[in-house]
Amino acid sequence: MEYKLISIYDKLSKAFGPQHWWPGDSSFEVMVGAILTQNTNWVNVEKAIVNLKEEKLLDAKKLYKLPEKKLAKLIRPAGYYNVKAKRLKNFLRFFLESYRGNIRAMKKADLDILRRQLLNVNGIGPETADSILLYALEKNIFVVDAYTKRVFSRHRIIKEDAGYHEVQEIFMRLVNCAGKSACKSISGWVRLFNEYHALIVRLAKEFCLKNKPKCGLCPLRGIA
Repeated sequence: MEYKLISIYDKLSKAFGPQHWWPGDSSFEVMVGAILTQNTNWVNVEKAIVNLKEEKLLDAKKLYKLPEKKLAKLIRPAGYYNVKAKRLKNFLRFFLESYRGNIRAMKKADLDILRRQLLNVNGIGPETADSILLYALEKNIFVVDAYTKRVFSRHRIIKEDAGYHEVQEIFMRLVNCAGKSACKSISGWVRLFNEYHALIVRLAKEFCLKNKPKCGLCPLRGIA
């Protein structure tokens, strides 16, 4: 299994090259983006973040003090703006109360403890929590999304109805293969998990489409 996962990663990496994901000028921006990107595409999230930047509000304390209606108006391009304004406020409260708005303190926190804390924040589910942990805080965890399930169920690595943690565990097993020949070229699990997820998203958007997938052109065609 580990060999197949690494083989898929290698093929995607050769096909698409470095993805430089997650786009963001700071760890805090990435955390905000992870919450705003729920149920929307990244283009819309970028518009919302630009609005915050133009108002010089991309700061935890400033955003938390901002009236919720004003925040909702600024993030409107991201969709579900009233709901997301509440979720963002919930996260900011946690960030300021538990870590005093200090990114470095969060990065030093134990992964399992921090993950549980994030999941206890109203409006943050596993995918959002893990996106914050991996992309903003450089924690060693794999992010699972609908694209991941689509690609790997079609390659019969997982079942279509596989749960989030079941899928995540398959990728986390890669950490245990350190030293094996299949993993000899890996230099850093955070970097690999970061790139792997980004490559899966790229594949799903360009080839492994929900309807009418381009299997004949797919970089993974013929993989056993």
